[in-house]
Amino acid sequence: MGDPALSASRKAPTAAEMKRLGEALGRALQAGDVVGLVGPLGAGKTTFVQGVARGLDVPGERHVASPTFALVNEHPGRVPLVHADFYRINEEAELAELGLEDAYDRAAVLIEWVDRFRAVVPKDRLEIAIAIEPDGSRTLTVTATGARAIALTGALQGDLP
Repeated sequence: MGDPALSASRKAPTAAEMKRLGEALGRALQAGDVVGLVGPLGAGKTTFVQGVARGLDVPGERHVASPTFALVNEHPGRVPLVHADFYRINEEAELAELGLEDAYDRAAVLIEWVDRFRAVVPKDRLEIAIAIEPDGSRTLTVTATGARAIALTGALQGDLP
């Protein structure tokens, strides 16, 4: 029997709704939780992370921006938020320099472009694929693999169908 998995989809018509969904997830996150984000440029991955930061009580004066060039940003909160971006990483060997292994134990870790190197992130994670719809809304498809990730979706029953 394989690892447990769960998948659900949700539409977000606006950036404000993306942030609200992120905030709901952020309220449920604990140290050790990993969330991978997938989607094209401009899909709203960083907007979603901004909502997560609010849910983790990251101070409002902190600027939560895409770590495309920094590769990893860390923000203090109820649980530290480590926000990583694999977009500019070309080889798996480069990932060791990011320090994510340590972060997995002490922070909530959100990784944009996780689909570039899925093999190096914990198997028990949420993965959120964001698609841009023709009307400009977003469809979020959440896949939970592992018991903790499934528990996180349970904590969001009101936010995920």
